[in-house]
Amino acid sequence: MHEGSYCMYIMASRSHTLYVGVTGDLHRRVFQHKWREHEGFTARYNCDRLVWFERYADVLEAIDREKELKGWRREKKIALIEAANPAWVDLSCGWYDAEPADYQRALGRTNI
Repeated sequence: MHEGSYCMYIMASRSHTLYVGVTGDLHRRVFQHKWREHEGFTARYNCDRLVWFERYADVLEAIDREKELKGWRREKKIALIEAANPAWVDLSCGWYDAEPADYQRALGRTNI
């Protein structure tokens, strides 16, 4: 992602707990969520799947959109996701050489 490109995005857990965020580097930020590099909501609730995003040239537009979606009821966010991604597929699948789940399986841990 080049400078001047911003994304408003939604991460989800397997149980569909949602996290709405904004970033200037979607690839890096999703990696941080997946590998739980920061303590917080997404690490606590295992929101490790990118299920929706929009790109913006202006950071203020991305932030305004993030605030708008954070004000929405859960049902409206789900409708937005399912309109474009009805199966809740991880849109970042294939972005990285390995996923945390792959690493856990390699260690013999199945509680992921």
